[in-house]
Amino acid sequence: MPLDFQDHFSKTVSLIDVELDRLLTPKLNAGEIERPSNLVKAMRHGVLNGGKRLRPFLVIEVGALFGASTNETLLCGCALECLHSYSLVHDDLPAMDDDDLRRGLPTVHKAFDEATAILAGDALLTVAFDILSSPKCHPAADVRCELVSLLARAAGQGGMIGGQVLDIEAETSAPDAHEIRILQSMKTGALIRFACEAGAVLGGASKEERQNMADFGKTIGLAFQLADDLLDVTSSSEDMGKRVGKDAEQGKGTLVGLYGIEKTRSLLNESLNEAEVLLRPFGDEADILRQTARFVVERSN
Repeated sequence: MPLDFQDHFSKTVSLIDVELDRLLTPKLNAGEIERPSNLVKAMRHGVLNGGKRLRPFLVIEVGALFGASTNETLLCGCALECLHSYSLVHDDLPAMDDDDLRRGLPTVHKAFDEATAILAGDALLTVAFDILSSPKCHPAADVRCELVSLLARAAGQGGMIGGQVLDIEAETSAPDAHEIRILQSMKTGALIRFACEAGAVLGGASKEERQNMADFGKTIGLAFQLADDLLDVTSSSEDMGKRVGKDAEQGKGTLVGLYGIEKTRSLLNESLNEAEVLLRPFGDEADILRQTARFVVERSN
């Protein structure tokens, strides 16, 4: 990737990490009674552990394209990252994917215990909507309500959680290509789509521009999952910071398992081309988003 993108990405990730660190502390908000120390530690372990921060980065960059305040997009992005992190904490549980390693560190249920991991995930999910509902996220209540609704639908039964259910079912069934795409658009793509649409909402984009950004998010969400599936069969646990080869081990349906490595790489390049087409109406102003799409496709972990 060009040095200017890497530098910009790293600086933005640092801003996100500082804000997440500020949000996840023992300090009480109005109406709270106590924040148990062990719970806060588990929540921080599940979030402040070196994540890529792609989702909040997208909120910030799409927002910037439409002139949104960085303070507002940063908060929205952190809300999304808390929700995403909750999903990973729960995904890693023995009843789900049963993983001991996440981002090169022990998963929350290994570093603490299963009950604490469940409750830490629950708390992160709740914190996400607390952040989104704050006037600091946006002064207009109708905008905040729309963001809450969009995230709830992206994360719930018709989005990420529904996708996780389909993913579990795929261990004992043989989904076809269409069914795998539906699964992946829900489990992984829904939150990435939200990230892009939320940035447009915060920037006051038109209906057409919002749809364009939602489509862009959907496209790179698929690309992210395709890249992830390829890395699961071509990379190492050391490079990924988590166990690899588990999809094949668990018999899960993936496009790389269905089509093989080369055709999946071809589909990945098609997704990149589609993303670039969607950004054409925005000209050079969308160059960071173009480079982000390429980063998603070419990442090594």
